[in-house]
Amino acid sequence: MSGVDSSVIRNDRNLKPAFYNDKCDKYDYLIAVGCGAIAGLVDIFLVGAPTDSNLQGWTDGQVDKTVMAFAKTCGWSPREGKEKSIASAIGFLEKKFPVNYDQRHSGDVDGLFTMSAKNHHMKSLAHSPDIIGLFFSILNQFTSTSSFLHNGQLVTIRTETYELQGHNLVAKLFCGVANWFGHIMSDVAGSSGASGRGSGVVIPFYELFQLCDFGSFQVGQDRNTLATVATKVFQEGYDARFGLTMAIPVVLCELLIKLIWAIKHYFYHKRPLKECIPTKMHDDLRIMLIIGDGTLCLMDGADAAIRSGGNWVNFFLRLNIVAWYRLVSLVFREVCIRLGISFPLQKQLDAYIRINEALTLYLTQLEQINFEQFKKETAVFNEFVGKLSLAQSDEQLNLILVQEMKNMGITMSWENTHDSFDSFMQDKSAVLRFR
Repeated sequence: MSGVDSSVIRNDRNLKPAFYNDKCDKYDYLIAVGCGAIAGLVDIFLVGAPTDSNLQGWTDGQVDKTVMAFAKTCGWSPREGKEKSIASAIGFLEKKFPVNYDQRHSGDVDGLFTMSAKNHHMKSLAHSPDIIGLFFSILNQFTSTSSFLHNGQLVTIRTETYELQGHNLVAKLFCGVANWFGHIMSDVAGSSGASGRGSGVVIPFYELFQLCDFGSFQVGQDRNTLATVATKVFQEGYDARFGLTMAIPVVLCELLIKLIWAIKHYFYHKRPLKECIPTKMHDDLRIMLIIGDGTLCLMDGADAAIRSGGNWVNFFLRLNIVAWYRLVSLVFREVCIRLGISFPLQKQLDAYIRINEALTLYLTQLEQINFEQFKKETAVFNEFVGKLSLAQSDEQLNLILVQEMKNMGITMSWENTHDSFDSFMQDKSAVLRFR
């Protein structure tokens, strides 16, 4: 069948396109370092620390808008002149989603440990916007308790009961989750009675630093453990809102690298557009992301060290924890890929990606086939086999074969074909099945 190029029919071992094994060239390294440097400059001069950040006001404003929008969906109807009052929206959400674990200072916990309005969102585990916070929120709501971390220890106290709504366990769980989320939204932009910016909630999993009750770090004239330093840093405004601010240079770095990588592969390497979609399957792109984020972290760490003046609170205030987390996750992922280590969910995702890429390649191969020519030649072949199957003897079979071969411009003697066609005629059903 001359209309079909047999080269496009490949073994499944070759379904993985060659560009997945690309190596970085000198331009890739320069691009990665350049994008990381641009993001580093944004981090140094625009993100900075919570006390002097040029982007913090914009981020806080976006969080305020989100909280007010959420409050309106929950029934907030501010009076005239209070439509843009974040304090009014927070006050509404605090009443709408009350919780039993909202103790705010040492007096509320009978003086068991030191706590204030500036750090109670960090010490109270149920106030964390992550899976740990959700777990302790449900636990505290169902058991009328409140859980805190202080000096590396878990402290649990009995609290006033707020009955969960719902007529069965599933309904109560749903209400507990909704109550946790609603209360987080009431706290993420500070409290209704706060003066100034107020104390928001922690960056996800930042509360775990309270377990690090070790080390000796210089803070002014004192030396503190890592847990104490982390608490003081949070009190200075290092909350989830500032976490969003720190994410800006990280996202910028990654988007720049992926955009330039895609443009380079399309225009410089002349690859099809669908092969220029950035995914983790591209080895060179993964390395570029590591180098870019590493450059960002290097500049961030150097800036934090220079401006800290030897004070570890000032150092951590300027340290972009989001960028460092991203760097660690990228390196960890690369090590797992190189060692062939994957996790159950990751295996399913990888399998889906491989299937998707295989189907894409298969469809590309099908596009190269001339189906009109393929159908025409298939019809001719089927007609030829049909004529052969009607022969009642070797002589008839020979006449049909010779005539058909003449029509196709092929000459073949009977002596060369006699033995093979004897066996062919022994089972005409085979011919019919072949059709």
